[in-house]
Amino acid sequence: MVVRGSLRKNVRILLLGDRGVGKTSLILSLVSEEFPEDVPFRAEEITIPPDVTPEMVPTHIVDYSAQEQTDDQLLEEVRRAHVICLVYSVDDERTLLRITTHWLPLLRDAIPHSRCPIILVGNKVDLTNEDESTLSAAQEIMEEFPEIESFVECSAKSLRNISEMFYFAQKSVLHPTAPIYIAEKTDLTEDCKKALTRIFMVCDLDNDGLLNDYELNAFQKRCFDMPLRPEAMEDVKEVLKRNLSGGVSPNNCITLQGFLFLHCLFIQRGRSHTTWAVLRKFGYNDQLHLTKDFLFPPLKIPNSTTELSHKGSQFFTKLFWRFDKDKDGALSPVELTQLFATCNAPAWGNEMKSLVPTNEKDWITLQGFMCFWAYTTVTTCNQPLNTWHTLDIQ
Repeated sequence: MVVRGSLRKNVRILLLGDRGVGKTSLILSLVSEEFPEDVPFRAEEITIPPDVTPEMVPTHIVDYSAQEQTDDQLLEEVRRAHVICLVYSVDDERTLLRITTHWLPLLRDAIPHSRCPIILVGNKVDLTNEDESTLSAAQEIMEEFPEIESFVECSAKSLRNISEMFYFAQKSVLHPTAPIYIAEKTDLTEDCKKALTRIFMVCDLDNDGLLNDYELNAFQKRCFDMPLRPEAMEDVKEVLKRNLSGGVSPNNCITLQGFLFLHCLFIQRGRSHTTWAVLRKFGYNDQLHLTKDFLFPPLKIPNSTTELSHKGSQFFTKLFWRFDKDKDGALSPVELTQLFATCNAPAWGNEMKSLVPTNEKDWITLQGFMCFWAYTTVTTCNQPLNTWHTLDIQ
């Protein structure tokens, strides 16, 4: 299995807001780690190299100035942005009001079908007391405008939460919430549920509809390159027992319902990167589709024939016995459906019964199963490889 991180090669952050809210100061304070005494109308575009960012991705930070840019230039920058930081001043209610009356409507008109995330930023907290937070007002705005990923109060002058602000912006692009979570319903999206269900089935090595401790550890090692400590595993199960009826089975295994609930909990607690790490490890892109290079890895065979290797034969033999639940040496229609449940489509149709050995019920036997894969390796060598990846037997 190929380890996949983020599929995006860079992040472009655009700062918008009224004049005087401190957009330019935020950028300059981040770069110089001190508050600038002389602030220009607009900062030049800044590129932060990958080796100094948590996600190891180059990040471009773009400023906006109504004094220096036209409306057309503003719209062009909006369309190029991967994430937009909407900045207001916490000591000026008018700038906060303009977020809902001007800036957010403008963005909805400019990019109506975009999933471009927005970070709401309250700057100049150094000018207010601790009990004067705009958190409650920001939460109301976030409820009305679900495109807002997160909210942070900061200060360009005291440097408070500046790094966090840009980290939230980067994270919203590399680990976006919108494709995997519906905030209004506090639930995973249907596409996310479908992808995680496939992953659960792949990791359920004994096909009992549960993840036991061995399977959980294999999943943990595969996704995060480290085992799950026994006490951590029990902590996870305790969380499920307290919060979800049916999340843990009577024999102390995690159910599919519990598996989905855990990922919902990760996202609600600001750990969408955990769910994305799992999805990307199993071949999913930002649109929750299996990537082309995952499904169809390049295979060049110049001027030669192909045949199933010993390792390939072992793979398909193991696959057959894993799904032959009653161990009768043949795959029933139900067993075949379960076998191909993690694939986009079955590898064959009813015509198979007349091409390979079957039993008296027309069920494919182990001999017939192996004949099919030996034949397709010779005639269509990419198909066994594609099946290998989509079934994803470990």
